[in-house]
Amino acid sequence: MTDSLPIPLSSPMTPAQQAALINLVRRAARAEIMPRFRNLAQGDITTKSGPHDLVTEADHQAEAMIARGLQRMFPHALIIGEEAVAAKPSLREDVSAAELAIIIDPVDGTWNFAHGLPLFGVIIAVTRFGRPVLGLLYDPVADDWIIADEATPTRLGAALGAERPAKVSSGGELSDLQGYMHFSLMTQDQQELLAPLLPGLARVTALRCSCHEYRVLAQGAVDFVMSGMLNPWDHAAGVMACQQAGGIAMMLDGRAYNTEISDGVLLCAANQDTWTRLRDHFAGLLSDASG
Repeated sequence: MTDSLPIPLSSPMTPAQQAALINLVRRAARAEIMPRFRNLAQGDITTKSGPHDLVTEADHQAEAMIARGLQRMFPHALIIGEEAVAAKPSLREDVSAAELAIIIDPVDGTWNFAHGLPLFGVIIAVTRFGRPVLGLLYDPVADDWIIADEATPTRLGAALGAERPAKVSSGGELSDLQGYMHFSLMTQDQQELLAPLLPGLARVTALRCSCHEYRVLAQGAVDFVMSGMLNPWDHAAGVMACQQAGGIAMMLDGRAYNTEISDGVLLCAANQDTWTRLRDHFAGLLSDASG
C-alpha cells in the first residue's frame, strides 16, 4: 500500500483512499481487537469517567495502530482518537478548526466487548471544519462495514462480495416507530421528561454501541437514533451514514450537526416527516435546554 495518500480537500476520499482506510481498520481489528476478545486479563480493563465507562488494551492498541496508519496516509490531517481525547480533552476543540480531521473510535461498545458480547465496532469519521464528510462503521466480528461520504450513497461492504446500497426505513406514525435512545446517558431532568413519552412509541432500546445502532438505522431496521451525549467519535460517522442512506440528521433544535456542538440532543431519523413527529413528541427537551 502507498505510504502517502493525500486527500483532495475539495472532494471526499477517492475509492482507492477509502479502500486503504478500510484495509487499515481491518488489519487493526485482526491484530489488536479480535485476539483480545473474550481473552482480556483483569488488568487489561480499566475505567475512565465512571464504573461503566470502560477502556481496554484493545482500545489503546487499536487506536495507536490506526492513528499511525492514518498519519502516514494523510500527513496533513488532524488525527484524533477517543482515548487520546480522554488523556487530553482539549484535543476535541481542535476538530472544528481543522480543514481535515479524522476521528477514531477504536472499539465502540467497549462495555459489550469487555463483557464478551459480540456487539462492538470501529468508527472512523472524516470532517471538514467539524462537518462530517465521510463515515465508516466497521464490525470486526462479521468483518463487514458500512461506509458513506458526501458524494455517494451509503453502502454495505464485506471482504467477499460487492458493496450494496443501504437505505433507511420508510418511517411512520409515532406508535409504529422503533429506535435507539441513549436514555441512561441523559441527565436526570431529561430522563424525567422522556420517561412518560416512551410508551407512545413501538419500541425504544439501546445496544450500548453507537456503531451498530447507526448501522441498523442505515439499513432500515429501526426508524431513529437519539442521543444527548455528543461525543464526535460516536456520532459524526453515523450522521453521514444516516443522511446518505436517505435519512435526516439534525439537532433537535434544528441546527445542522457539527462536532463543535457539545450540548443538545441529536436526532437521526428515517425521513423529514418522521423526524418532525419525533421532534414534536420530544419538544419538552427543547424547553428543558432553554430553561
